[in-house]
Amino acid sequence: MNDPIGDFIIRIKNAGNVHKEEISIPFSKMKLAIAELLSAKGYIGAVTKGAKGNAKYLNVELLYSGDGRPVVSGVRRMSKPSRRIYEGAKDIRRFRRGFGLSIFSTPKGIMADVDAKKNNLGGEFLFNIW
Repeated sequence: MNDPIGDFIIRIKNAGNVHKEEISIPFSKMKLAIAELLSAKGYIGAVTKGAKGNAKYLNVELLYSGDGRPVVSGVRRMSKPSRRIYEGAKDIRRFRRGFGLSIFSTPKGIMADVDAKKNNLGGEFLFNIW
């Protein structure tokens, strides 16, 4: 797999479209940090670590709105392994007028756009989620 973060966010979107309750994805510290941020912002539910044999996994609970639609309706990978995109703190803008979220990898860890701007931190622009 060339892009584990891209695979992670697409699995969340696709599982929501077929109304799965939860998904298991291979574990990494970066995916755990992203999952915890998305859980704190209300895009996914609880995130737990698990293991099957020697392999570690993240179990991610998916959330749905009152009418049965998934909370995550779309994702867009911005910085890819073939083309990295970096933004300074002054260049960070709200995504979808605040109804979406941009995720950044900053020197202080994984942050949402509003948190990175508030802390005056720039970094690698990972993806948008809405």
